[in-house]
Amino acid sequence: MKKNLVVVGYGGMGSWHVNHAQKSDVVNLLGVYDIKEERNEAAREKGIFAYDRFESVLSDKRVDIITVAIPNDSHKEVVIRALEAGKNVICEKPVAMNLCELDEMIDTAKRCGKIFSVHQNRRFDVDFLAMKQIKESGEIGQLINIESRIHGSRGIPGDWRGKKEHGGGMLLDWGVHLIDQLLQIMDGKLTKIYCEFDNITNTEVDDGIKLTMMFDGGQKAFVEVGTYNFINMPRFYMRATEGSAIIYDWTEKAKVVKCTNMHESNVVPVVTAAGLTKTMAPRTDATTKTYEIERPESDVHDYYRNFVKAVDGTQAQLVTHSQMRRVMKVMMAAFESARLGQTVDFDDNNN
Repeated sequence: MKKNLVVVGYGGMGSWHVNHAQKSDVVNLLGVYDIKEERNEAAREKGIFAYDRFESVLSDKRVDIITVAIPNDSHKEVVIRALEAGKNVICEKPVAMNLCELDEMIDTAKRCGKIFSVHQNRRFDVDFLAMKQIKESGEIGQLINIESRIHGSRGIPGDWRGKKEHGGGMLLDWGVHLIDQLLQIMDGKLTKIYCEFDNITNTEVDDGIKLTMMFDGGQKAFVEVGTYNFINMPRFYMRATEGSAIIYDWTEKAKVVKCTNMHESNVVPVVTAAGLTKTMAPRTDATTKTYEIERPESDVHDYYRNFVKAVDGTQAQLVTHSQMRRVMKVMMAAFESARLGQTVDFDDNNN
């Protein structure tokens, strides 16, 4: 049986949730609510019911699930009120402004016996799924390091995302997605964090980040978000003990080069302006195998399908409280590292 859904916040992502809910096989859209009346009117003009007050949403006994898609600094109050009203809650990312806020929300969900999760929709991105598949298959050996980048050239958005008080900045916007993705790929305990911020088009919040996560087995994961890049670097790059993998753009397939023989005889030197080099000479087909990975099939609405099953108690929720806390802890450590200008230790226990 479908669950009745209300979307709180009818902006960009709120509209996205509404569009998917209208075509859903697991939820029925009851309506929306936005603090801005013009957005409620915009919904009504499209034939979507809009509540006149948030209290009306909370008191509607038909509502099973509330999806919260509002500015970051408003998440905690709205989520807690919804949980205490007996609703299951999906919250847009970043789920909270800090770990203390998140723990309050988690504690409330447990006390009220309700399902609460963050909408990590980019776990369904096919570029991420392709890299995860390559790593888990072991086809190019054990992972050494992985790099994940998102580049744009338009600067930070001019809305609330550029305001510190509202939880703006690229770490909390795109960084939260890329961190969550890499933590789904990496094994072992995270031990250290180093982060640098850009402030090119915005001096109040970060408009770019460079974050390195170091793990106890020596592996590293690197996240870069840039909003002032007029030439983009590859979306993903992975080094492993028996080869490398790359995705140049999220619309393309993953390219894999597997080393079939480490030692190559009769290497032809590369001629450079300063002389010859064998060390950097390109490999030939004699010692490598090059191929592409087909883009995995993915349906982002599987997030909602899982959430509904979690509400019914027939499936564990996909994005767990422990995972939510771990991502939040990484972001808090990144802020601290950037503030201090140095590497900081990370406690990866009891997430």
